[in-house]
Amino acid sequence: MASLLGGGMSVVRLRQEHTIRREVSLAGFGYWSGRDVTMTFQPSPAGTGVIFERCDLPGKPRIPAHIEYRSEGQRRTNLAWGPAAVDMVEHVLAALAGLQIDNCLVTCDQPEMPGFDGSSAPFISVLEKAGRIPQAIPRRQLIVSHSFRLEEGDAWIEVSPSQQAQREMMYVLNYRESPAIGQQIYLADLDRVNFVEEIAPARTFLTTAEARMFRDQGRGERVIFSDLLVFDDSGPIDNILRFENECARHKLLDMIGDFSLMGCDLVGRVTAYRSGHRLNGAMVSELLQRFSMNTSHLRAA
Repeated sequence: MASLLGGGMSVVRLRQEHTIRREVSLAGFGYWSGRDVTMTFQPSPAGTGVIFERCDLPGKPRIPAHIEYRSEGQRRTNLAWGPAAVDMVEHVLAALAGLQIDNCLVTCDQPEMPGFDGSSAPFISVLEKAGRIPQAIPRRQLIVSHSFRLEEGDAWIEVSPSQQAQREMMYVLNYRESPAIGQQIYLADLDRVNFVEEIAPARTFLTTAEARMFRDQGRGERVIFSDLLVFDDSGPIDNILRFENECARHKLLDMIGDFSLMGCDLVGRVTAYRSGHRLNGAMVSELLQRFSMNTSHLRAA
């Protein structure tokens, strides 16, 4: 099956949905809460999407990974529905989206996902062991047919059509708070191999001043410098960069996780400057309002 870009620009071939072949689990602790957490990825039927289940709560309430359930959180993406919530889900969502695992039940016994090294690589490792199998229905797509921009202060995100019907993202980082981080750019085609090798290993970063602020708030008490990237004026403390522009790559990783809350594949080009989770979420909502989608013909609403 195929889907046509508006204006007869090019053909976008629909891919099949996928789930994992078998159940897999992993355990760690949350950066913010410091609580130990065990999470399990389970296969799910076609068309169900990614769903989080709080197995520690009465009735095991579930929360769909969709923008409708996004809740505000400091420097992270959280989801909530009724009394149930899951926190810091962006790295988990990025791993699933990057591997094109569309349907999956994620159970957890605490609200906050494990932080590990602040990247998606640990989740990628266990999901690749689970394997991936195709399902009977095609993955929905949302195709950008015209350009527009959202702004928040000096931060912005712009989406535009892709002449080659590709999925492209670029992040422009200008971290004035730290000369050791400074300005960085990263552009990526969002295919599975590139995600696993070039994006998933990029880690969370912050400055020593930000780290002190979080400690003063009682956050991150179990986290040490080698767990993630903490920058002083000279560079990361007790750590070595995996990429010269690792911070920009991580911001793009966050975008992939946040944009997965659309519940479909985005076909187009996304360029972001200094954006964060809140602006990412606003763009996802705007995209769903501006464009229609199905599995046979997608065009501007």
